[in-house]
Amino acid sequence: MDNAIVKKAILKKKVMKDMTPKLLTVMLLSGISSAALLGCSQQSDDEVTVSSVQDQDSLTTNDYQESRNTGAWGGVYMSREELNAPPINIVDDSSLPNMEDDPSITKWDAKFEGTNGFVTTDGKKLYHDSCAACHMHKGEGADGAGYYPPLANNSKMQSKYYIIDILINGFRGMPSFHGMMNDAQMAAVTQYVVSDLNGFTDTVTAEDVAKLRHPNPSAGDPSDE
Repeated sequence: MDNAIVKKAILKKKVMKDMTPKLLTVMLLSGISSAALLGCSQQSDDEVTVSSVQDQDSLTTNDYQESRNTGAWGGVYMSREELNAPPINIVDDSSLPNMEDDPSITKWDAKFEGTNGFVTTDGKKLYHDSCAACHMHKGEGADGAGYYPPLANNSKMQSKYYIIDILINGFRGMPSFHGMMNDAQMAAVTQYVVSDLNGFTDTVTAEDVAKLRHPNPSAGDPSDE
């Protein structure tokens, strides 16, 4: 046999002999590490862990409001009792008084005498119910969010037809009372403005109003024409 081949075989055998303890050590350490890792993930089903406690709590907790009360929810949800209750408005209308017992309705019924329109022909009452909110109770007028001209001590009020025309058609910010007052009522409130607020002596009648009344109120503001 060739001497070179023999020398090569002897050298390889020596190297393998020197490496054997090292390989055994590496294999042993690898085995121990694998066992340790497997030991962490392999356990008895009866063994208590943090994860098993949390899982059990999530199954046995019945307080559905607890997480909401601690601010964990993004919104507020109804309870099962609320969901099963008959539907109601956001405002519980069952707590509201009946219409006939509502003090606000009683107040308006007294003002409009139980109807949706004016019934009285008392000029003073008509003025205070429909005009005084803007022109003030003494007819002094007002200037603030808008301009409300004075009706007292106003020379324009000497013309009863001027007042009647505005009542029928409206004027700028003032609404038309065409459909709110009849001829006698317009005559009565005009008489109050003429006599009581200004001291003029002219007499105003329903016939005066009838002369100016037309079938339909003006569609626009007469002052714009």
